[in-house]
Amino acid sequence: MPSVPSPWLDDRQQETWRAWLAVAELLPRSLDAQLQRDAGLTHAAYVVLAMLSEAPGRSRRMSSLARQANQSQSRLSHTVARLEDRGWVRRERAADDGRGNVAVLTDAGWDVVRQVAPGHVQAVREGLFAALTEDQTRQLHDVLATVLEHLDPDAGRRTDA
Repeated sequence: MPSVPSPWLDDRQQETWRAWLAVAELLPRSLDAQLQRDAGLTHAAYVVLAMLSEAPGRSRRMSSLARQANQSQSRLSHTVARLEDRGWVRRERAADDGRGNVAVLTDAGWDVVRQVAPGHVQAVREGLFAALTEDQTRQLHDVLATVLEHLDPDAGRRTDA
């Protein structure tokens, strides 16, 4: 007779889950604090600026940007509106079909990314990687890539598809 899995996490799973919950709360809070201090930005807004800065022509379709920034279309629309108010992003009609919208990083937005990125990179290093060895960093990458593949098997959050 096949064994029925326990409805509870075992001790190691419970410890791992609770550590993940703490990191998932504390690291974004730390990154938000650094970005608020340096640029008056939320981490979610910075990710949008960063994704645009890395795109060809510093622009992306809104649907692609939502996937890249791990935001819903609605949340992204609000984030982009706030960035537009600051003059860092503008929206345009997609040139290829005229149906979709494209978010474009302005020169002022590009300046913000260039000014804020070094402090953000340092905050990520300090918050995530400083406590890890090179081998632990590799292991963390492998584990997170495996979990991400399980949660998002079509890579919809990671590609322009």
